[in-house]
Amino acid sequence: MSHSTISVENLEALKVQLICHEGLTTIPTKNGLGELTIGVGRNLYHKGISEDEAERMLARDLDELHKEVSDNLPIFNQLGELRKLVLLNIAFSLGVEGLKSQKKLIAALCVQDFTVAANEILRSNWIPDCPDRKEELSMMMKAG
Repeated sequence: MSHSTISVENLEALKVQLICHEGLTTIPTKNGLGELTIGVGRNLYHKGISEDEAERMLARDLDELHKEVSDNLPIFNQLGELRKLVLLNIAFSLGVEGLKSQKKLIAALCVQDFTVAANEILRSNWIPDCPDRKEELSMMMKAG
């Protein structure tokens, strides 16, 4: 099946029209039928997002998170790359404020006691359903 050609100008006009008709949201909202949508009428139940879109979103989220952690947690900038990755992983799950609330972990990092920091990751209840994740992050923290 071949598709007829539509000019770039008319496709742009259609985009503007659809934004007017459907609205543009950057957070999921329910449409008139109660279905979750995002963007310009993207039905998350029927279409979702592609792996490529998910990976682009993740890359953007990590860029923003890296800057936010770097700006708000001074010890972060003094750590090696592997330990930074551990903190970014935790902040991805908890948010920056949640990471900052891990007082014993942060205190251990400030005195460069990475064994205590690794143990704090294991002891914490920030992600109770994922013992493998905590074990992996703890090992990374210890290895540095």
